[in-house]
Amino acid sequence: MQNVVNTEQEQAWNGYEGAHWARHQDRWDAVNEGFTEPLLTAAAIRDEDTVLDIGCGAGATTRLAARRAAGGRATGLDLSAPMLERARASARADNLGNVAFERGDAQVHPLAGRAFDVAISRYGVMFFADPVAAFANIRAGLRPGGRAAFVVAADAGDNEWLQALARLRDLLPLGGFGATGGPGMFSLADPDRIQEVLAGAGFDGIAAERVEAYGRWGSDAEDAAAFLLGSGPGRHLLAQVDEATGERARRALADVLRAHEKDGAVRLRSAAWLVTAVRP
Repeated sequence: MQNVVNTEQEQAWNGYEGAHWARHQDRWDAVNEGFTEPLLTAAAIRDEDTVLDIGCGAGATTRLAARRAAGGRATGLDLSAPMLERARASARADNLGNVAFERGDAQVHPLAGRAFDVAISRYGVMFFADPVAAFANIRAGLRPGGRAAFVVAADAGDNEWLQALARLRDLLPLGGFGATGGPGMFSLADPDRIQEVLAGAGFDGIAAERVEAYGRWGSDAEDAAAFLLGSGPGRHLLAQVDEATGERARRALADVLRAHEKDGAVRLRSAAWLVTAVRP
């Protein structure tokens, strides 16, 4: 793959993190699915539309967009080869003929002039090294009047999964993980920053609506704790402590999550910004 500037993200999503998401895609979809319908409704996808899904991962949102644009086409774009392999297999299993996937870095991938009607993303646009340049490239891929709808994480303090991890500060080196505006998942958690980035990238009609949804993280507290600490960030934190401390962290996290067990599942509330904008 050529034209990659987000090299750390490319390495992560083609290493353990990408393999973990591909292997557990159904679980990650269960975590995030509460934001899917608000995203697709905001995108207002029509039958003949061409749709670009940024950071599509294993393609759940791409396939749903393809069904709404039954007379058009949906294209998923992602850095992760393991996740795209899963995405293509799922699209074949669903017999979707109007969906395609491309591997690339959305900040520099050749999008200009492709005249997509809509660009969407569910948690796939927070990791760019230069977000203004990335969104400018996405804007260039839209036709004039084309629409964009993205879901990005809101303030870390409003996300119960991160609140649970924060309870482990005495055991794990959390540092500034979850800081609003920092690199990574919470880089666009401030709506003023969203406005600044998208306006700088040439978008008009920018709006950010706060939305909340509960996601299913596991069947019980122990299962959810293992899943959280088995993800890329959790695994990174555990790698910095000894085995005994890691086991204490797992037990402590399970104790925190036990309060969220109900009806055979652990459900945690997440908060996000539903962002919409238009290419002038």
